Amino acid sequence: MKFKSDHLLVAQTRKELIAIANEHNIPIAKTLERIKYEAELRKLQAELVNLQKWISEKKMRLAIIFEGRDAAGKGGAIKRFKEHLNPRTFRVVALSKPTEVEKGQWYFRRYIKALPNPGEMVFFDRSWYNRAVVEPVMGFCTKVQHDKFMVQAPEFEHLLYEDNLRVIKFLFSTSKEE
Repeated sequence: MKFKSDHLLVAQTRKELIAIANEHNIPIAKTLERIKYEAELRKLQAELVNLQKWISEKKMRLAIIFEGRDAAGKGGAIKRFKEHLNPRTFRVVALSKPTEVEKGQWYFRRYIKALPNPGEMVFFDRSWYNRAVVEPVMGFCTKVQHDKFMVQAPEFEHLLYEDNLRVIKFLFSTSKEE
């Protein structure tokens, strides 16, 4: 059982809340964890909104990369990140598989087109790191292409840094049990 809104309206003190929990057989530890989580989440969401305003005012550029296994929570995390942001100054980029034309171009070109403009944040639901992890396993790139990527990726990111584009990277993983 969970706390109901009526319970929370009746309780005036922590002691009363604990009494209600005991009376209705509500496990309080899990509830307190959830309350702490939601309070911290509100603070972090406010900070993210402040960051977005700052980026917009200073004409900064920020790319936030979400990488990881399928079903590891990338999409859900992006959804929570963006839910309070101003949609005018952020985008979500989730590129599909490369077209035949893109396959003949420099690998990073398709990502360059999606990088943030001044004053903008871009959330990448997967990124150029596909070439490092997913593509070799799935047979979508050759060993030569993979090796070339491994040399070029640090150089590419250094160029982004030198051009004052900031990159934040998240790697999501789940076990088979999860």
